[in-house]
Amino acid sequence: MSSSPSFAEVRSRAVERLVQGVATSDGAGVRLTRVLAQPLQRRLDPFLMLDAFRNENPDDYIGGFPDHPHRGFETVTYMLAGRMRHRDSAGNEGLLEPGGAQWMIAGSGLIHSELPEQEDGLMEGFQLWLNLPAKDKMVAPSYRDLPASAIPEFVADDGVRVRVIAGDSHGVAGAVQRPDTEPLYLDVHLPAGTRFAQPLPTGHNAFVFVYRGEVAIGGTAVPERHMAILANDGRDGVAVEAARDARLLLIAGKPLNEPIAQYGPFVMTTGDEIRQALVDYQSGQFEAARVRAL
Repeated sequence: MSSSPSFAEVRSRAVERLVQGVATSDGAGVRLTRVLAQPLQRRLDPFLMLDAFRNENPDDYIGGFPDHPHRGFETVTYMLAGRMRHRDSAGNEGLLEPGGAQWMIAGSGLIHSELPEQEDGLMEGFQLWLNLPAKDKMVAPSYRDLPASAIPEFVADDGVRVRVIAGDSHGVAGAVQRPDTEPLYLDVHLPAGTRFAQPLPTGHNAFVFVYRGEVAIGGTAVPERHMAILANDGRDGVAVEAARDARLLLIAGKPLNEPIAQYGPFVMTTGDEIRQALVDYQSGQFEAARVRAL
């Protein structure tokens, strides 16, 4: 952990739109909130999906996510509370614990499961889907566990705490750096009466998801469990203010500006590629996936 001075000024982007997620279930009945869904994929390119889950009743999470396939994108799972076991068709296994993350590049395809390793207590976290460029959709899959200790963080003079999962923030390099989409993924904790400012490339799409408390961005209140899509208005960053304790995710990335063809867990660029993914999965090719180190 390192210390940072007060944050420099930025010309903060405005809030273009507030989005309240839709309650749904996935896997074997896991209750979650789908914050970023297919209708927003073009607007928030390269991001495809964001799910938030926070369940204290084990009936709402105990079934987990049994074996299921993926092809053509990356998944980023970030845990705040609870324990989740990952296993995949290449023999990889990892335990996702509080404060940790898992970064998986599905690439050409693999089958994996994510199952709770607890029978009671709080299970809370997020899963983000990040698109791959067309040229990389058939790369060999990769997988990386990031325990809490592997995620860099810093604390500002006023107590703002920032965990840098991907990208860079105020001179602190994140745990993961990715080409092409150049994702920024921050978990920001703001004590009451503080502000956080983050530079953003003007061409990158960006959003904030508030998961505790409430913040203000450019005079717009962003309530708990809401996503604020940040306007592409030519300004060079975002400034967030918290009148009371708040926590949020700040996510940004460089758009790919490529076609998106999605059928469930397969994300390609054409319908023909989706049909081929189905053929490959049904013929057992995903079960032979070999995962490389990320």
